[in-house]
Amino acid sequence: MWPLIVASVVGFAIVLERAVALRRRRINPPGLLESVLRALRGGESPNALAAKLMTHSPLGRVLAAGLRNYAAPREVMKEAIEVEGRVVAHELERYLTTLGTIAVISPLLGLFGTIVGMIEIFASQGATANPQQLAHGISVALYTTGFGLIIAIPATIFWRHYRAYVDDLILEMEQAAVRLIEVAHGERVDG
Repeated sequence: MWPLIVASVVGFAIVLERAVALRRRRINPPGLLESVLRALRGGESPNALAAKLMTHSPLGRVLAAGLRNYAAPREVMKEAIEVEGRVVAHELERYLTTLGTIAVISPLLGLFGTIVGMIEIFASQGATANPQQLAHGISVALYTTGFGLIIAIPATIFWRHYRAYVDDLILEMEQAAVRLIEVAHGERVDG
């Protein structure tokens, strides 16, 4: 039971941490790209904008990578954005592997606890088994399997939810980065 209790506490902490860390307004602030494009139209230096955006948000970091290479050829700008985008994506996915592992191992830990409990029950019964005592022991042993499932089901739900949510955030960043590249190279009129 102790490994299951530890897994439940760690899983709950990860769910709370990701709920706070992955707020859409913090990751992809609305209107950020538009304000960058307005500033560029207003004559602000791409490097000055990049310096401001580096500490703004994850989307700001991706856009800053492009702005630092604003005058470079399209492929250079795109590669700089992709490199920073991979770093940002890795940070957004932080702890999700651990949450997925908790979702997978919790039922196994519960089943292991049940098996160990059953072995102890049958080993302690001896030649004359008391059916009531045996039934009670089996029901207690099955609690670990149930507890493992109680941990695994929500952990799986949150793991899948956060994976899809991070994918959505990354897609939004990619769209903003592509728009910046197209505006920088005259392939699209901003607005």
